Amino acid sequence: MPALQEPERKREHRQRVLKGASILNGVSNSEVRCVLRNMHANGAELKIDIDARVPNEFLLYVPVDGIAYKAVVRWRREGRIGVMFTGTEPKPAWHYG
Repeated sequence: MPALQEPERKREHRQRVLKGASILNGVSNSEVRCVLRNMHANGAELKIDIDARVPNEFLLYVPVDGIAYKAVVRWRREGRIGVMFTGTEPKPAWHYG
């Protein structure tokens, strides 16, 4: 009897990057600094401080790209989070960067 195979997971090519970014929470106008480790058209993996409080939905501002991505957390692991992009927005006026 042949072994059952795991369903093939469809993964997009993730480009390795090291970009500084900020997790922006408009509710309290707070900012959590992070580093993009890899990125693709629909999401990214972020390295964050292990004690950082990150909401489930936020704006991810990447200064070098000049883009603020609407992001939703898909997974969390010690000091890293995976996010899915749901769109973009202009950088919030309250953010100084």
